[in-house]
Amino acid sequence: MDHPVLEGSRVRLEPLGHHHAADLARAAGGDRDSFSWTWVPAPDEVGRYIDEQLERAETGWLRPYAQICLVSQRAVGATAYLDPRRWPGTERLHAIEIGFTWLAASAQGTGINLESKFLLFGHAFEVWEAARVDLKTDARNSRSRAAIAGLGAQFEGVLRNWSRSWAPGEEGGLRDSAMYSVVAEEWPRCRAYLRHRLAETGRPGSRPESRG
Repeated sequence: MDHPVLEGSRVRLEPLGHHHAADLARAAGGDRDSFSWTWVPAPDEVGRYIDEQLERAETGWLRPYAQICLVSQRAVGATAYLDPRRWPGTERLHAIEIGFTWLAASAQGTGINLESKFLLFGHAFEVWEAARVDLKTDARNSRSRAAIAGLGAQFEGVLRNWSRSWAPGEEGGLRDSAMYSVVAEEWPRCRAYLRHRLAETGRPGSRPESRG
């Protein structure tokens, strides 16, 4: 499975590396109110965070990205492909998840998250020919759930005690995960919808992009 650079008009997704550390420390050091349910390193933890993501990448389970704002040419957050599943007995990709996503508060609402998802969906469906892309979040994270629904993804239910909780004070605990997906048959409609939203984002009087 490849790990290409993906670029739009607002954001460039680059394979994550230690050369992004200073920018990511700056991004993580701003307003952290939106990070309550998400794994976002503290500024002094960014080096270890990158090490851990690269270790996961070596196993083939993760393809981590830095999100580069094209206006500033700085990394303003991170995202990833993860958990690739293949058709039995083949190397052909069946499904993959998009996750480990976070953005600096200053980059939220700018269309960067929206375009990042557009690029990641497009590569998964149009290059890898995936049948399904998953997204999930803490079931209590209403901000993230609204952002995922705003991508055109379908809510599939809540899986109880599904994965590790990142909420403060819940270290070592589990969370209920709200599960969403887009399947290949839905991608043309979803692609048109996201293109429309991207065209509208940033226009005077337009609805701000959902944060999550």
